[in-house]
Amino acid sequence: MKKQKFWREFRSYLMAIIFVLFLRAFFIQTFHVPSGSMEKTILIGDFLMVNRFVYGMKIPFTEKYFLRFSYPKRGDIIVFTYPLGRENYVKRCVGLSGDTIEVRDKTLYVNGIAQNEPYVEHTSWAAYPPLDIPHDIYQNLWENRKFATPTYRDVAYKLRDNFGPVVVPKGYVFGMGDNRDNSWDSRFWGPIPLSYISGVPIFVYWSMNANVPLTNIFRKIRWGRIGKIIKWRNKR
Repeated sequence: MKKQKFWREFRSYLMAIIFVLFLRAFFIQTFHVPSGSMEKTILIGDFLMVNRFVYGMKIPFTEKYFLRFSYPKRGDIIVFTYPLGRENYVKRCVGLSGDTIEVRDKTLYVNGIAQNEPYVEHTSWAAYPPLDIPHDIYQNLWENRKFATPTYRDVAYKLRDNFGPVVVPKGYVFGMGDNRDNSWDSRFWGPIPLSYISGVPIFVYWSMNANVPLTNIFRKIRWGRIGKIIKWRNKR
């Protein structure tokens, strides 16, 4: 009897684990925000629940979709694998395949049209001048992620306030942080492959203020952000 009871409990736990792994593979993902690139929309220390199902279903443990339901739209907040590493990033999709992206004096232009972005935060008055590089060379350097290499480290910071114009290649999108003056994004390391996008954040399930010590746990926890819905799609 004890052996039968053990196997019944073992099967129930095993099924629970398989169910959780199934949800994790196809439907949900958790993500801890380590940087302030999306402030004030998303804060450092936010723990996000991510909807992995919104754009399609991927083959587990790969970047390949076997079912596609939709594609990102301009203004979507997306969670994706950083193209130059394996960690997850969260940014706002500001440009789609074929779009011409340009930043002039901190203002974003898409296909020559200045964008109205009420969620954008600027924290620096400084405006770096544009790089004096021929357009075709500029496009090639950006598309091949050369601005993120040590060779261009001394000039890459100038991409922040005056960038482009570049054309987003087919199969890619352009991502930027809402905290534009403090965001390591597509301006510097190039376009985001569509296949690298894992989903969209839907709500904050936990949040802690890194500036408050653990000894003051009740102040450290941002109680007001727990359960906060993330408006991941910019409805216009």
